[in-house]
Amino acid sequence: MSEMQRLLSIMAQLRNPEGGCPWDLKQDFASIAPYTIEEAYEVADAVAREDMTDLKDELGDLLLQVVFHAQMATEAEHFSFEDVARSINDKMVRRHPHVFGDATVTTADDQVNAWEAMKKAERGADQDPSALAGITRGMPEWMRAQKLHSRAAAVGFDWPDAAGVLDKVREEVGELAEAMDEPEHADHCEEEIGDLLFSTIALAKHLKVDPGRALRGANRKFEARFRTLEQLASEPLDDLAMDQLDRLWEAAKKALAADSSSNPGEG
Repeated sequence: MSEMQRLLSIMAQLRNPEGGCPWDLKQDFASIAPYTIEEAYEVADAVAREDMTDLKDELGDLLLQVVFHAQMATEAEHFSFEDVARSINDKMVRRHPHVFGDATVTTADDQVNAWEAMKKAERGADQDPSALAGITRGMPEWMRAQKLHSRAAAVGFDWPDAAGVLDKVREEVGELAEAMDEPEHADHCEEEIGDLLFSTIALAKHLKVDPGRALRGANRKFEARFRTLEQLASEPLDDLAMDQLDRLWEAAKKALAADSSSNPGEG
């Protein structure tokens, strides 16, 4: 028995009403979906940390999610794991005619354009004709913003360069500042912060920066600095004034910078 077959067998046993696991039996597609998303993020985190041992484990956890959904679908007679594998195999062959057929693609950008054209053709002319058709609402909103920007840019609706987007970001900062001065500003501020985030993601696209990776890096940096700040503090943080916290923050930054300099292979 292959390890893949063993995993499918284990999942089927966990879901068996006779002797299966009560927790696994209680689950449905909706209850498992959040775990699927969480596992995908844990894979991304292991990649960002370049931890191959963790990556192996996290990929296994993500594969389990696919098997879990497929087992539930099998029980409901919707489709099987074999159907899932067949579907993605067929799609990969269909969308790579330059590898499995006679088409020619010379650059990665050409392949992206061809991929999008094939996806549009697969959606069919009788469905939503918009360039934005098919962008799922189930993904994180920052990721959906990336997709919206890319689709719009593919039909020419885009700034010519990063400088133009940066001007737009500055404009949105100004509009947010104006909203903050309003007596009842909560709703308007939410709208302006949304516009600012949307424009910032457009800037990331022009600079060829992955906003998710950039934000993960910023989160890691903040966490490291804040934890160092906590270690440097001689009393509880909520007993300190803001100027004391600012001094500790600067000290934490310097301490981490010094540590990074003395350990160039880390960080």
